[in-house]
Amino acid sequence: MGHLSDINSGFKSTESTKNIPEIGIGMLGYSFMGKAHTNAFRTIPFILSPPPAIPKLVAICGRDKMKVADAADKFGYQGYYTDWRKMIEDEKIQLFDNGGPNNLHAESSIEALKAGKHVLCEKPMARTAEEGWRMLDVARKYQAKHMVAFNYRFVPAIRFLRSLIENGTFGKLYHFRASYLQDWLIPRYETPRIWRLEKEKAGSGAMGDLGSHIIDLAHFLLGNVQSVNGMTQTFIDERPLPGNGELAKVDVDDAFISAVEFENGAMGILEGSRYATGRKNYQVIEINGEKGSARFNLERLNELQVCLHEDSSAQEGFKTILMTEAEHPWMDQWWPPGHIIGWEHTFVHEISHFLNCIAYNKEVGPYGATFEDGYRACVVSDAILQSARQGKVVDCEY
Repeated sequence: MGHLSDINSGFKSTESTKNIPEIGIGMLGYSFMGKAHTNAFRTIPFILSPPPAIPKLVAICGRDKMKVADAADKFGYQGYYTDWRKMIEDEKIQLFDNGGPNNLHAESSIEALKAGKHVLCEKPMARTAEEGWRMLDVARKYQAKHMVAFNYRFVPAIRFLRSLIENGTFGKLYHFRASYLQDWLIPRYETPRIWRLEKEKAGSGAMGDLGSHIIDLAHFLLGNVQSVNGMTQTFIDERPLPGNGELAKVDVDDAFISAVEFENGAMGILEGSRYATGRKNYQVIEINGEKGSARFNLERLNELQVCLHEDSSAQEGFKTILMTEAEHPWMDQWWPPGHIIGWEHTFVHEISHFLNCIAYNKEVGPYGATFEDGYRACVVSDAILQSARQGKVVDCEY
């Protein structure tokens, strides 16, 4: 391991935290998700009172030695590795946080589980359902905790919505519709053929990148998807490689849409695209039931819109609930009512949940997404892609 001197995570143990367990963290990846997860690890001891555990930033791993050393220094890790295999041998690490590209999810997570590490794996858990099944099979054989980083389960509005559904507020559910739209692949941005556009590394395109999130939310809120009828499209099938400009094939989907049927009889529509001009991170879900409806927009993360028949003002349409009251999920740990939180705080909720499960041997599910949940999302993703290829309805076989 490469070592760095004078590293200080900024957290000092006090009398009130001295009996709280410490959990050593090994982080794979220093880019987007590595940064987001590390921010959560550093924030948890300061915000949660008391924190479930104290994350100790042992090591971060990446292929580029100079970049990963710089990340370790900037983020506050004690050291760094350029080989994830070496990192999971580190006895100071108890939690392996897998923020690497999709093609590294299965092999490194499986080896970490075999090495006795707890594993937090970014989504999509695997490139295919078959790969996801192998991960789940290994996870079941070992005693370590495992979770897939579906962080939108940890948005206060989404957790509150689930509680309303569980309490029967909406009665029998009829519809679920979800769109997840971004625009970073439209021609004007001249995006090169990066790994997210290569099937070997990514597994799929918008399907795994965006679709996995809304599939998981569908499962989280309504239960298993029973069958799908999908369509996909690749709008630009060649893009220049970064650096040399040589054209290379794009062999993943740019956009998808699917009608779905749930095991409980509800109907749904799932849609994802990275070609939706003007949409940056637009994730909108809506449910309709016999007693009312609810709507959530990720770009207005602190709000949940609800319309209930029993409400005397129901004829006026949806009411907006600002999810900042102390009784709303997690909000007692943050700021006074009306003071909103942000996207990055979903990772604080998610990772603190996982640390709590590790420290006190609690079950990750049903609120955290286990490897079983990650596998089920892969099954639906594969079924939609199969349906698009074959032009027919495909049953989801878990």
